Amino acid sequence: MKLVIVSGHSGSGKSVALHTLEDLGYYCIDNLPAGLLSALALELKSVPNPVELAAAGIDARNLPQALQQFNDLLDQLKAQGIASEVLFLTCDTDTLIKRFSETRRRHPLSSDRVSLAEAVEREKVLLEPIAARADLFIDTSNTTVHQLRGLLHQRIAGRHESGLSLSFQSFGYKHGIPTDADFVFDVRCLPNPHWLPELRPLTGRDPDVINYLEGEPLVTQMYSELCNFLDQWIPAFEADNRSYLTIAVGCTGGQHRSVYLTERLARYYEDRYPSVTARHRELS
Repeated sequence: MKLVIVSGHSGSGKSVALHTLEDLGYYCIDNLPAGLLSALALELKSVPNPVELAAAGIDARNLPQALQQFNDLLDQLKAQGIASEVLFLTCDTDTLIKRFSETRRRHPLSSDRVSLAEAVEREKVLLEPIAARADLFIDTSNTTVHQLRGLLHQRIAGRHESGLSLSFQSFGYKHGIPTDADFVFDVRCLPNPHWLPELRPLTGRDPDVINYLEGEPLVTQMYSELCNFLDQWIPAFEADNRSYLTIAVGCTGGQHRSVYLTERLARYYEDRYPSVTARHRELS
């Protein structure tokens, strides 16, 4: 049986994630007391028609001591022969506060004595033991509901059980660095198509921009050295039993150079790994 533990900050998209997994055929339970993970796994394995795919939502409404013992709970699942993965959804504080204010929902940790901002920060501290063990970490600060669903389809449903899932993501530094990346590469030193009027409205996926960048020796050198670096270190993560790896490539605006290199890197690795995706944050 495969068990996906879904956790994260309130307002970051946990309900969307669980609904998406349910659509993918997972038996889903929300707001499960963390201490019941082991009992849930045993129950689902012992029914006449054992459940093969399950997901459980765990949030900050658990007792603090149960969250602190999360590592022990994962060890119990492993001892039972349960293949578990932890999906953790996060979001920056300002966006979380905006989402709660716009929907007029009450944060589960807020009260007359605890403000919304204080509740958000308190929740982050409580959930740190789970975040530290996350196999897949997704920042939804700049992600719509539809994009989150698509991302989960790609990374969970599309992942080969025996392989490492690689996600290449372009971004623009002027919009902030993605917090869910394992590697972040800065390519702002490369020649910028933005300064050519005929290329400015295009993206790194357009032939004219591709031809321009491929004619620049520095771009070729950067691509080659990125491949050499990743060729050496991706297998090390795979040997450490990692299921997911996110590689982010950033330029100034996230439109030309980072998009081009992200697309090219994804093409290079799609013949080497069974599950490779490319995502362009700013183009979305």
